[in-house]
Amino acid sequence: MPAPPHSRDSGAPSGSVAGRFDRLDALRGFALVWMAVFHFCFDLSTYRLLDANFYQDALWTTQRTLILSLFLLCAGAGQAVATAQGQSWARFWRRWAQVLGCALLVSLGSWFMFPRSYISFGVLHGMAVMLIVARLSAPLRGWLWPLGLLAVCLPQFIQHPFFDSRLTNWVGLVTHKPITEDYVPVLPWLGVMWWGMAATQWILSRRPEWMTSPAAASGDNIGFVLAWPRIRQGLSLLGRWSLTFYMVHQPVMIGGLLAWMTLTGRAF
Repeated sequence: MPAPPHSRDSGAPSGSVAGRFDRLDALRGFALVWMAVFHFCFDLSTYRLLDANFYQDALWTTQRTLILSLFLLCAGAGQAVATAQGQSWARFWRRWAQVLGCALLVSLGSWFMFPRSYISFGVLHGMAVMLIVARLSAPLRGWLWPLGLLAVCLPQFIQHPFFDSRLTNWVGLVTHKPITEDYVPVLPWLGVMWWGMAATQWILSRRPEWMTSPAAASGDNIGFVLAWPRIRQGLSLLGRWSLTFYMVHQPVMIGGLLAWMTLTGRAF
């Protein structure tokens, strides 16, 4: 679950919206760590090293929803920052093409591992569509709040068999969830991205200092948070490489797990 495009080349306005915002990067980095732990547990379950039902158990389905929501909130926030910085369309399309290319690789890789439930419209596919919509709708600002609510609620009231095929289920108005390892349709998830964008636009217009960490946080002198500045810096750095981390973390973890199983003589 990658982060949205950011811009450093923008010819953007000077002042509070210039540069990167380390609190946003750190939040995205935290989501990446949480996602990696979740996926590692999923891998353990796939190879029968952990007894867990990731498709029905609320412990895991709730975590998936929370992780995905956090990523899409960050994606909306990233688009708010990018537009505030005056990011060019050329820069946007270059980053968008990376997201789309990675989405296609995810589909291909999942087809090899799960040919009956491969990912045809997962988080990267959904973001490729939603980022365009978010970019175009950024001028709506405050209207993004009710639009987000509409997007979140609409699938609860409208479902039709027309949207149940692989060619149309990306919209989200399905009568039943498709059999796939990851499914992130435009509805309702566009609403979450819109809320992230709207909230960040409000912060940038009124409290832009909230987006950056002070040099010495008030709690840094308390014993159990003495390491927080370094942790925050690490999360911020990780958050800046979100797409790369997303693409490599599963092959690395699965490869390491298979190597360990081979060395220990455990059956696949």
